[in-house]
Amino acid sequence: MSATRNSPNASSDIDDQTDHADRPSREEAEAAVRVLIRWAGDDPAREGLVDTPSRVIRSYEEFFAGYAQDPREILARTFSEVQGYDEMIVLKDIRFESYCEHHMVPIIGRAHVAYLPRERVVGISKLARLVDAFAKRLQIQEKMTAQIADTLEEVLQPLGVGVILEANHQCMSTRGVHKAGASMVTSRMLGTFRDDPSTRREFLSIVGHSSGFSVSNS
Repeated sequence: MSATRNSPNASSDIDDQTDHADRPSREEAEAAVRVLIRWAGDDPAREGLVDTPSRVIRSYEEFFAGYAQDPREILARTFSEVQGYDEMIVLKDIRFESYCEHHMVPIIGRAHVAYLPRERVVGISKLARLVDAFAKRLQIQEKMTAQIADTLEEVLQPLGVGVILEANHQCMSTRGVHKAGASMVTSRMLGTFRDDPSTRREFLSIVGHSSGFSVSNS
C-alpha cells in the first residue's frame, strides 16, 4: 500500500497552546492547587490531601494532553491503494472526554466523523486520535466540532467532511441549572456533506439521526 505524508500549512485557529516559556513550573502548579484547597476550606497539609497537588497535576497532564499534539501530523500519513473505493468513510460513536473552558469540568460525549475521499484515505485510528487531540484541551463544543472538520478538510482535501458531536456538559448538570441528562448536539458539514442533501441524509442515517435532523451549516 502506498503511503504519503502531507505537509499542510500551520493555522493559528488550531494551535491554542501557550508558549513553553510562559508555562508555570510543576512546583508552581502544585502550589496553586494547595491555594485552591485552602480556598475551598480544607487543609492541604492533612494526611488525605498532602499528595493531592501532585496527583492533580499528573491528572492534568492526561486531561490536557492535546496541547502537546499536532492534529495535522496525526493525519499526515495517507494511503492511495484503495481499489478505487470512492464512497463515504464514517467512524461513529468515538467516545471523548473534554473540559469546559468556562468552568473546567468534564464534557463527555461521542463524535461521528465522516469524509468522502478524493484520492487518499487515512487509517481509521487516526480519526479517533484527531478527536482526542482536540478534546483533551479546554474547549467549547462548537469550536471543537469546527476544528475537527476543518483539519480533516485542510489535510486530506476530500470531496466533503461531516462531523457531529453529542455531549453532556457537567457545567450544566452539576452546577448552575442542574439539568442532568440534557445533551448538546453540534455539527459541521463541508463540501458534498453541505451541498448535497442525499450525502447528508446518508451520513445522518449511518450515525443514527433521522433525516429530519437539523444540521447547522456553520
